[in-house]
Amino acid sequence: MAENLKECEVACLATLNQLETLCREEGAVCRDLGISKYNLCDFDVEYLCNYKREVVKVGKTQAEQEFYLVKWKGYPETMNTWEPRKNLKCTDLLGHFWEDMMRELLRLKKRSIPKKLDNAIVSYLVQRAKLRQTLKIWETHLNSLGSHKGRIFVENLVDLEGPPKNFTYINDYKVGEGISLNEVAVGCDCVDCLDSPVDGCCAGASQHKFAYNSAGQVRIRPGLPIYECNRRCNCGLDCRNRVVQRGIQYSLCIFRTDNDRGWGVRTMERIRKNTFVMEYVGEIITTEEAERRGHVYDREGATYLFDLDYVDDEYTVDAAHYGNISHFVNHSCDPNLQVYNVFIDNLDERLPRIAFFATRAIKSGEELTFDYKMHVDPVDAESTKMDSNFSLMRLPGSPKKRMRMECKCGVATCRKYLF
Repeated sequence: MAENLKECEVACLATLNQLETLCREEGAVCRDLGISKYNLCDFDVEYLCNYKREVVKVGKTQAEQEFYLVKWKGYPETMNTWEPRKNLKCTDLLGHFWEDMMRELLRLKKRSIPKKLDNAIVSYLVQRAKLRQTLKIWETHLNSLGSHKGRIFVENLVDLEGPPKNFTYINDYKVGEGISLNEVAVGCDCVDCLDSPVDGCCAGASQHKFAYNSAGQVRIRPGLPIYECNRRCNCGLDCRNRVVQRGIQYSLCIFRTDNDRGWGVRTMERIRKNTFVMEYVGEIITTEEAERRGHVYDREGATYLFDLDYVDDEYTVDAAHYGNISHFVNHSCDPNLQVYNVFIDNLDERLPRIAFFATRAIKSGEELTFDYKMHVDPVDAESTKMDSNFSLMRLPGSPKKRMRMECKCGVATCRKYLF
């Protein structure tokens, strides 16, 4: 038995952070944890709790110095200590602390920075610091899902609201009970789908127009469907008829709005006109189930139901509890996003994918919005069925009888009510 103990491994019940803290307390150097004799006495600041200014003696003179109450990483709050500014190297945490403090002082209409903060302000600053930690954990989780080429940022500079409860981030449709997605059986034989399409490529096979130009911008009018190449096609992933399926290409920020509209989404990069931005993803349910849930959401003041009524009003996407970043996109009566129905691996016209494209050039930092009650005017017979259903679309969260909901988009052309 004894000779086999060399191969024995036992899982450690302590985290790496806990082990690092223990080593520093005991003065032990550990190469694996990155603790050497040179940084043994360095401790990580978790967040800053308080601030004060005091007159201290420096040599033969007296001078006013700044002190911060520090919550040390890995240690309980009972071990918080006051530290002079010169001891702190956490520039980001200092910046966040001052942003929060100045914003709160401004809200309280205090014209100067007090030498000692009130207990109410201190409590608020600690809550802000803890909220920032919580949002950072959520941000890291969202980016770990690997669904975006860009990065998702999360920011709340308005209140103390944390990540939404009972919400699971997903990258593709979650199919409800009794609903099935039928995979496409055939694909195109094109070598170059844009310049040399065989039989019109996938769009032509469905008797529709090729949707994109060479830059991947949509070139068909709103109301017409998009047929992308699918997994049965001979073309590769770099095919110019594969746009929506490549996913979100931009860095976006989920942020807290300052006019009671909850969370919103803004772009961190410039987006060109007619460029794909994101899909509306959620749980596919029947219209009957959507009717039932819609009444519940109405009472909660929520709007997350999107009817899939390209040909028949049979199915709805519910993004209330399962969804992607589109869950947080707000309404505007003058939106910068437009909806298109997209078909890729599933050609069931009752179950299109819902894609948002930019209606105009969108500046970095601008909020992304779409019209919850959009209308597409019919132009030709080819799209009559789709347009008539778009005009009746109850996006989102709209059973046949609706509670009247006030619009807060704030644009000059605001209709004042969503429904």
